[in-house]
Amino acid sequence: MTIQHAGGGLDGIDLSDLNFWGRPLEERAAAFAVLRAQDGPVRFDDPPVPFTKRGNGYWALVRHADVTEASRNPQIFSSEPNATSIIDSPGFLDRYVNSMINMDDPRHAKIRRIVSRAFSPKMLAKTDEDVRRRAARIVDELIESGPGDFVSKVAIRLPVEIICDMLGIPAEMYPRVIRLTNTVLGNTDPEYTGITPDMGRIRTGLGLAKVALASRELHVIASKLGRERMARPTGDLTSALVNANVDGEKLTTREFGTFFLLLVVAGNETTRTAIAHGLKLFTDNPEQRDLLLEDFDGRIAGAVEEIVRYSTPVIVFRRNLTRDHEMNGHQYKAGDKVVLFYNSANRDEDVFKDPDAFDITRSPNPHVGFGGPGPHFCLGANLARREITVMFRELFTRLPDIRADGEPDRLMSSFINGFKRLPCTFTAP
Repeated sequence: MTIQHAGGGLDGIDLSDLNFWGRPLEERAAAFAVLRAQDGPVRFDDPPVPFTKRGNGYWALVRHADVTEASRNPQIFSSEPNATSIIDSPGFLDRYVNSMINMDDPRHAKIRRIVSRAFSPKMLAKTDEDVRRRAARIVDELIESGPGDFVSKVAIRLPVEIICDMLGIPAEMYPRVIRLTNTVLGNTDPEYTGITPDMGRIRTGLGLAKVALASRELHVIASKLGRERMARPTGDLTSALVNANVDGEKLTTREFGTFFLLLVVAGNETTRTAIAHGLKLFTDNPEQRDLLLEDFDGRIAGAVEEIVRYSTPVIVFRRNLTRDHEMNGHQYKAGDKVVLFYNSANRDEDVFKDPDAFDITRSPNPHVGFGGPGPHFCLGANLARREITVMFRELFTRLPDIRADGEPDRLMSSFINGFKRLPCTFTAP
């Protein structure tokens, strides 16, 4: 039997209630275990968001089989008109954030063909030494400044510096980029936008305006850099993107702006989240830290995959049914919305043995922390893996006793499983 509607009645679980995402991580994991145990997908009401059109609700895809099958079939489970939020973005925001994530082929294929060259093994190899050098300097400065907030001192710095350097954004703009991306992805966190679960229409509108202004500011940065690199290419990623011509196809100004925003935001937030979670996981599981340090080179690749699985930095994406379709015993209708809960798929008992355990030797580990299989698999996955690897090599080689010193200050979000702050401590060499 398929549960047609949950509201708040299924053990009090309501995935559309922002308050749910403020609950302890263990409670959230237990709630998704309940949802996976149902006979079929559960339907939830759309969240009430001012200035947006409320739809007919969505099916929560919480099992690994559903998430992966939907990901493999974009012709049925479409990313258009929106894949990044349950409710379609209001027009004043959509113009800035409607990137290739919200596109199907052939539009998606066109842009991916152009931009994928910038993430080729040859291009990424050029950044390898830079990643190592920056990670060493970050740890130098951490040692010099002493224990404190791991997110601001370490986790956020490496991915922000790398993606900004790849794009040609000057170093003096890094704090500005961090502030803007915090606002864009922290759009439901009161610290960044003032939005709270129970606030009214006007205050929510002001919060959404902050997100729109931050997005617009990133577009302005992109536009300025793009014009400069079209006139004088420098070999950076922006130069490659604005001057790319693949089979006669080039990025439009708007396409470049939205992709630039996607790179800046996704290129720092997800990796920063994984690094921060990684320190907390190794602190809470010291036997796993010892296992890693026994054979760092032999086990770090598995450790990175397990950090990404366990933390699942990006919690959800949405898909939209183009036609009637049966999947795993459930009949979906054309026009239905489904939401892919990667965090739940990554704890699916049918796929992962002892899924709530953090195990760096887990094999196989078919997690969907970089998205499900298919055309929307994360373009920057290999860069993220490299940054996480290099950062923990530098940390555990030079500060083997570094650990989290308390609980994190978590981001209020149903989209990013982020830490805003995480205290750390260590013994300086």
